[in-house]
Amino acid sequence: MAGPAAGAAADRPLLYGQYRFYRAAVLRTRRLGPTLVRVTLGGAELRGYAGGGRDQSFSLFLPHPGQPEPLLPIEAGEDWFTGWRELPEDERAVMRSYTVRAHRPEPAELDVDFALHQPAGPAARWAAAARPGDRVVLIGPAVADNRSVTFHPPADTDWVLLAGDVTALPALGAILEWLPPRLPVRAWIEVPDAADIQDLDTPPDCELHWLVGGAAGGAGSPAEAVARAELPAGTPYAWLAGESTMVTTLRRHLVRERGFAREQVKFSGYWRRGATEEQLRAEEAAAAAEG
Repeated sequence: MAGPAAGAAADRPLLYGQYRFYRAAVLRTRRLGPTLVRVTLGGAELRGYAGGGRDQSFSLFLPHPGQPEPLLPIEAGEDWFTGWRELPEDERAVMRSYTVRAHRPEPAELDVDFALHQPAGPAARWAAAARPGDRVVLIGPAVADNRSVTFHPPADTDWVLLAGDVTALPALGAILEWLPPRLPVRAWIEVPDAADIQDLDTPPDCELHWLVGGAAGGAGSPAEAVARAELPAGTPYAWLAGESTMVTTLRRHLVRERGFAREQVKFSGYWRRGATEEQLRAEEAAAAAEG
């Protein structure tokens, strides 16, 4: 089967619903710390990227070593996933989910921050070795108001709680930049190394706590730190992301012990210790099939 660039005109929109395929290439990379590398993607097709900011997520498709571009049946439109699954696993594009750290419509660029986990998976290995010109494919928003943005504090929110590990740092940084100045914020971010701490643009009333070297779900993790914290009064809105066990533990604490309403807590398990993204997607598919 042809790769994604074959047989498809560059100005032909590959749309389905709120999303479309975007071909892009690496423009540059920058090491942000021992655990993080920023890859800036660009290309003519990204002029149509309609990111909604905040925790805007997208699907990234990467080639295997030795492939010039990701192998992905983008011409199949809405049925691309079936075609992708039918390809040999060691040939089809590596698919991973990421959040956008920054989006610049002109020039058309996306900053994507990768956590360099150890042992490294295929995406971390690709990011660590990425060079200008390396080709990728994205599935991203064709409209700014899309369901991949999950951070939606209601109008009656009095204050915001943010918590996550290093994998949630890009989304947390983008959310902090988006928040209106009037909203008080209490945020906890776990990073493996003190050199991973970033200078984030925060609202005036923001208490930002960096947790260095904490184990997800254990002492020093966001779940443990929030459990010890004194929280503001008023109507809260919480956004939690990162390792699945930590996120679930923290959500349970906020709902059961802090009295948060379930609809006041938005949570996302970006990864789970000991499981690959392929395993997590298979579990999700099986659960959906069972109803």
